[in-house]
Amino acid sequence: MTDMKTSTAKRKKRESTCHRTFLSAFLLLTPLLACIAGFALRPSPSHASQESLLYSILIPFQVDGIVKVILPDHSEQPIGTVILLPEKTKWPAYTASKWGTPGTVAASAVNAIHMLIDIEKGRGKTLSLLPSETIAPAAGSGSGLVISGKGGYGLFGGWAPPVGAPITIVSPSGAIRPFSGSALPQEGESLRIDVPRMCAPYMIEIENRPGGRVFSWTKSLGQTGTIARVIRPVRGVGRFEGTLYQSVGRIRANHPGVIDISTSPEGDIGGFQIIPLNHARSSEMGGAWTMTQWLIVDSPDGKTPLSGHPPLFGGILVPGPSETERLWDLWSTYGRRPLVLCRIDGGPWTRLPEVSGRQDHALEHVTHLRIYFPVVEEPNL
Repeated sequence: MTDMKTSTAKRKKRESTCHRTFLSAFLLLTPLLACIAGFALRPSPSHASQESLLYSILIPFQVDGIVKVILPDHSEQPIGTVILLPEKTKWPAYTASKWGTPGTVAASAVNAIHMLIDIEKGRGKTLSLLPSETIAPAAGSGSGLVISGKGGYGLFGGWAPPVGAPITIVSPSGAIRPFSGSALPQEGESLRIDVPRMCAPYMIEIENRPGGRVFSWTKSLGQTGTIARVIRPVRGVGRFEGTLYQSVGRIRANHPGVIDISTSPEGDIGGFQIIPLNHARSSEMGGAWTMTQWLIVDSPDGKTPLSGHPPLFGGILVPGPSETERLWDLWSTYGRRPLVLCRIDGGPWTRLPEVSGRQDHALEHVTHLRIYFPVVEEPNL
């Protein structure tokens, strides 16, 4: 009987310890999870308070129309002119568009912004915004609205909206209708993209090895838990064309199935990509398993797909301002510029190696990666 009582007491102690451990972990992760969920569930800023709106982008559906950024104080800044209107939408669009949300931005890149109109038969239907100087095969012929300017600047740089930013169509009278269906906006109407204040970790850190952890950090809590696992590490650099318009250690593109990172200076081509496991299993991504230019990640439990979800594949990352661009203040100008650092053979944190072209072993000594997320305000220290 004494042994039974002792056994019962030990069991209760273990249960109590497990409960406290779970509760502590839950309380630690809750702020980050609530932050991410809050962004995903947040209603369109068109119907929200001004405090949740960072800025809006107004794009006239009219040749020679002025593309504007509108700040919450109602001040405006021109960022380009409409040169060419689209003739049609694109279906089927790139594979990962199907993991986006219709009526929102489905890709934010230095060379294109893709907007998801609908999902039909399991494939996305998109309309694209393109700078007049660009390379953007995913846009498709005739399905892009062309705006004056160079890739990596303006709407495709400092003012780029994140994946998931809501889109509406505004009539000349100010009436708003959804960005959906098959019909294009009519001449005289405008596309409006609302960019909400982003709720995000301070940074994420990746252990670049099979089974390596991907964990996030916040300024107040420090490390907040594993958000993904590395299935296949990156070892090389490839010729991803859009990197022509981005500099070393910067985000070239983000969409529901990719984080594209440049390793080449502006004017050269070179970079690597981080992709979720389910996208790596797509028919066109077979090379990701035999080549070295892709870092493949999956959820910690291996059950919940990462595609289309923040903080990696939606809601937060943007190309950010070029070296010569200025936004509305000091912190937005420099803070909204995501930065990617690395560790070589476990050494100190440093900038990514500058590598152009295809070099299959250029990153084989990179053991860790960090992506610092964009901010627009002075951090609370």
